[in-house]
Amino acid sequence: MKYKRLGRTGLYVSELCFGTMTLGKADAGMWASIGAVGQEDATRLIARALAAGINFIDTADVYSLGQSERVVGQALKDLGVPRNEIVLATKAASVMGTKPNDQGASRGHIMDSVQRSLERLQVDHIDLYQIHANDPITPIEETLRALDDLVRQGLVRYVGVSNWRAGKIGKALGLSEALHAARFETLQAYYSIAGRDVERELVPLVTEEQMGLLVWSPLAGGLLSGKYGPGATTEEGARRTKFDFPPVDLDRAWACVAAMRTIAAKRGVSVARIALAWLLSRPHVTSVILGAKRLDQLDDNLGAADIVLDADELDRLDAVSALPPYYPGWMVERQGASRIPAPFKPAN
Repeated sequence: MKYKRLGRTGLYVSELCFGTMTLGKADAGMWASIGAVGQEDATRLIARALAAGINFIDTADVYSLGQSERVVGQALKDLGVPRNEIVLATKAASVMGTKPNDQGASRGHIMDSVQRSLERLQVDHIDLYQIHANDPITPIEETLRALDDLVRQGLVRYVGVSNWRAGKIGKALGLSEALHAARFETLQAYYSIAGRDVERELVPLVTEEQMGLLVWSPLAGGLLSGKYGPGATTEEGARRTKFDFPPVDLDRAWACVAAMRTIAAKRGVSVARIALAWLLSRPHVTSVILGAKRLDQLDDNLGAADIVLDADELDRLDAVSALPPYYPGWMVERQGASRIPAPFKPAN
């Protein structure tokens, strides 16, 4: 397992992160389709992840409406994991109830949510607290000041954001500097070989601003697991058939799966491992969040850390998954090309 610096902080996290969206015994609705993993099985999964060298666990208050956080907290307690050996991340802002203030990034909701998350996780601080959703109503300054207060109080150590547009994140970073407030150190975003939209505006932003990029749904909700598409030999994969998310261009996805299946067969590994290894090869990726319901799934995903794709394999995968040109991207690249080569040398 490799470890990478989290944004521009001094904290190091494993390149694979244990994701917990599947944890929590939900018996109906979206969460039942996603996972419904109970305490005993969840504890076994977390133990296996830690044994493999993972030191980074990501959850959210909305996962099974708080049950995921409870399961994680109890598992860490039962396993006797020293608090300082785990980087624990959670999120807030998603819909947690039917009342007007049961969601959003307002000061009120953030302050209420962090206390509930701390209680469910059975800890006295959260290492990375992330705003989970875009709130079009709350001023960014209100959100940033609330998060800064949590950092100053010692309840939260670092803050991050998920699912925001590049322009809004850039504005937040500027405001944080002006306010002398804690800034967003990470972006958690959807990214997969079949969904590379993050590379258009968000990757340049996180690279320039030295933010950590945390990848959710690296297998596109199971679509890139090898259970679907060209060459699939099984009908397994209930989650994707019951909960079709995230949206994916299927023609692009099947082309990627076909290319990955060839490489996977040559190496004697699963398609899923190749999809994860491709993400791990991206220099701008800090950690890839794994979501598993069974030990065999987790073990297979963990194996991606041992795969180093060669130049030819990367070229083939990059070509089949390449995004179509878009404006202003193609113009930025065209006009900036002359600035990229060797350092300027004045004429004699």
